[in-house]
Amino acid sequence: MPFHGDLLSRVSLVVLLGLLAVAVLGPWLPLGDPAAVNVGPRLAAPSGEWWTGTDSLGRSVLPRLVEGIRTTFLLAGVAVMGTVALGVALGMLAAYYRGPIAELIIRGADVLFAFPSLLLAILLVAITGPGAPGAVISIVLICSPLMVRVVRAASLSVVGRDFVVAARVGGAGPVRILLVHVLPNVAGTAVVQATYALSVGMLIESGLSFLGLGLQPPNASLGSLVHEGAVYLPIAPWLVLIPGALLALAIMAVNLVGDGLRDALDVRGVEVRR
Repeated sequence: MPFHGDLLSRVSLVVLLGLLAVAVLGPWLPLGDPAAVNVGPRLAAPSGEWWTGTDSLGRSVLPRLVEGIRTTFLLAGVAVMGTVALGVALGMLAAYYRGPIAELIIRGADVLFAFPSLLLAILLVAITGPGAPGAVISIVLICSPLMVRVVRAASLSVVGRDFVVAARVGGAGPVRILLVHVLPNVAGTAVVQATYALSVGMLIESGLSFLGLGLQPPNASLGSLVHEGAVYLPIAPWLVLIPGALLALAIMAVNLVGDGLRDALDVRGVEVRR
């Protein structure tokens, strides 16, 4: 389906694709080794030689920014894939099976949804340990409850339709009904919700890394770069401002693209697919 977003959504899509291109092509760009040390003066300000300055070890910040963009998108993207798989499956099951199964799924989602996001992330990382796996698990468990509720609401409008009832009477099993008849009709809703989950995932990963609980050195994400630069904020503010601005730009672009997708994939007034 074509992207029918407004001008702001289209510009945001271009920005997002540009950031993704930098993230994917980063290892092959001639920017230098992000882990190299003593390649330049310490805490050098942005200039023609050092476009984004250097850090406290004399490393060029530019290749580390590229690595940070790639890592932030990668971790949040992996977490969102897990969120979509878990949330869509549980949401459709909660809509198809009424009674105890639906209650168990919805109440479990409500319990997770009641926790403040960052507090829940810190609690989960305290259990799993700092690092990328803990950050991914935290994002999945934080974003899944809303995905479950949204997909369930969309699925409830489908499972009662005549073609689903006919399929059930005709002997189709629950798996076939959910995959063939329900899933195609809630896919658009899930995609739109996934974009918002991506922005939340980037924010949670960056928050954990800023607190030292996410990605561990020498690896870099945008949040860990802000964490490293915060120590030198009075004398080298670019170490915080540049990765912070990139993070804000990426999250804003994802949200605006999600708004455009919501308009493009809106199924209200469209005949339900059989």
